[in-house]
Amino acid sequence: MRRSDQRRDAVFACYQQDVTGRPLTTLLADAKPFTIELVEGVDANRAEIDEVITEFAKGWELSRIAPLERNILRVALYEMNFRDDVPAEVAIDEAVEIAKKYSGTDAPGFINGILGSAAREMAGAAAEPAEGGEH
Repeated sequence: MRRSDQRRDAVFACYQQDVTGRPLTTLLADAKPFTIELVEGVDANRAEIDEVITEFAKGWELSRIAPLERNILRVALYEMNFRDDVPAEVAIDEAVEIAKKYSGTDAPGFINGILGSAAREMAGAAAEPAEGGEH
């Protein structure tokens, strides 16, 4: 199974857990390792990921973002912030493609805007020299 398919499965598992409260162990019973890693990573870092969403979703409270879009953002931001093997551009492209296929017409642009802003800030933070370091 391709990573794209496993990302989609991770989004759906996060979505189902978010909406129904079903335990992740049930939702991930037959999942592939990459899907499990993504879902468990989102779950373990949800508060931090949700802070990023809230910061960049100008004028939107987290609870107002549709559950599917919220979980597309969570999976992408997990990859962008916690996985070194996934370039931000790939995480963003994959998230936008999932939104195009499964969400409303405005969702891909909304998701791209939030993730693009987060990626720009991450790139800017990475370019800044560490305090107290040599210049």
